[in-house]
This record gives sequence, C-alpha cells and structure tokens, in this order.
Amino acid sequence: MNILHISDMHFGPRHWDGDDQILLDMINSFDADIVINTGDNTTDGMEDECAEAGRFLKGIKCKNVISTLGNHDKRNMRSHELFRKYIDSSEIITISKTIKTTKKNLFLNREITKVDENFTDLNFIKSISITGKKVLILSIDTAELYSDEGYVEKEMLNAVSKEIEQLEYDLLLLITHYSILGTDELPLQNSAALIDFVQKHKIEYVFCGHTHELEIMQANDLYQGHSFIHSMCGSLSSSNHPNDDNMFLYYENVGSEDMHMHLIRIFSEMERVHFKHEIIF
Repeated sequence: MNILHISDMHFGPRHWDGDDQILLDMINSFDADIVINTGDNTTDGMEDECAEAGRFLKGIKCKNVISTLGNHDKRNMRSHELFRKYIDSSEIITISKTIKTTKKNLFLNREITKVDENFTDLNFIKSISITGKKVLILSIDTAELYSDEGYVEKEMLNAVSKEIEQLEYDLLLLITHYSILGTDELPLQNSAALIDFVQKHKIEYVFCGHTHELEIMQANDLYQGHSFIHSMCGSLSSSNHPNDDNMFLYYENVGSEDMHMHLIRIFSEMERVHFKHEIIF
C-alpha cells in the first residue's frame, strides 16, 4: 500500500505563485493508493478559497483522496459547511448537544448564525480495501473555530472509539492537523487525550501538518509497549513563511518490512518549478 501525504496548501492570499498544474502532474506521477491531506486547505476558510482547493484536489487522479481541517480552514462560521461542500463530504460522526463538552464553539447558536449545520467539528472514519486488506483512516478534527491553537474534544474521541469497536480492519491510520507530540509553536492544547486515543487503538501511523516543516519521529511508550510513526509534512504550496518547507511525502509499502519514505521538495523560482527527490529511508 502506497500513501501520498500533502498539507497546508493555503489557497487564497497565502497560496504560492507557482504553477499548480506542474505540481499536480508531479503528484500524479506517483502510484498512490491513498492521498491524505492534513489541513489548512485555505487561508481564511472563505468560499472561493474552499472551491479552489476542491478543484485542485479533484485534479489528483488517486480515487482515495482524504482531507481534514486545519486552523486556517476554521476562520469563519461556515467553514465546516464549505469544507464538506467543496473538499470532503465524508459522513461525519456527531454527538448530542446535551453532552457536556469543553471545546469552544463546538455547537453554534443557529438562531444567531443562520448556518444550516450548527455542529462545527468534522470527525469521520473511511474504510478502504487495498490489496485484500481493510484500512481504516480516522480523521480527527483538532482545529477550533476562530483559534490558531488546537483542541480535541474528548467526547468526540469517545464517540469515534465506539465506531471503531464495531468495525473490522487490518490497519488503522490517523490523520489530523496538529502534531500530537507537542512540537508546534501553536500546539494542540490537550494532546495527551489524543495520545491516549492512539495508544488505546494501537494506531501505528499518525499524519499531521500545521508547522510547514518536515518532522518524522517514532514515538515509543515503553510502559504501554506501543510505538507509532509520527509524520509531519511541510507545506504543499504556501508562501506563508520565508522558511517554509514546500514539499510532499510519499510512503511506499506502508505496513511492510520493505517500507520506504520519499521526500519531494518543491522549488518555485522566477515562475519556474523544479523538484528535488530524496529517499529518507
């Protein structure tokens, strides 16, 4: 099974000035069974930005393109609706408004906002069969409306856990925007809750973005006896910071002893785009 990992496209004023078609052609040159997109599809979650991000993602030839939300995607009250309209319409897992929660703006007041859907968290499970194996991909929404710091709702994790327990699978993958290992300047505030979730379900691979920097780590819990690979992808095509890692990752033969990780760096200079390909391991 081969996975291609993109993140932080920032369509809108922070999207790069490079040629998106050249970028799509390079992405489509890889034999990916799954493409995972770990958030910040837009700059401010505006409708035109979501629509543009959606058009780009539809240009990826892989039939399994799965996206999650980032903090920039949740900068207006309709962000969750627009994300589902243009980017990823997967059926989400919800909880009752009567349950006590701690995540801010998890439920909007419909009488004030006039939005169609007042539940702002987008968490879902995708089941994909690849070469005879059933892979579950968990998308956990770690972004909080109107905030640049991440937060995960524990009651949502409990609801997702109940769904997982009813399913059969061979491999479990987690995609999220924020690092669960607390290495961001604007971190996931309650990352311990998501680490416990990973340990509980013995998740082996965690994919994230957010910092626009490459970070590949292996976390080992000697007490629990569980380890997982934590992959933080840089930006696919952002001009957000001068030191951005514009890049994407390609994981070849995931879950096997012959697994390899490829790093493809992207350089845009004077309206020309070129790539540098290296094998991390």
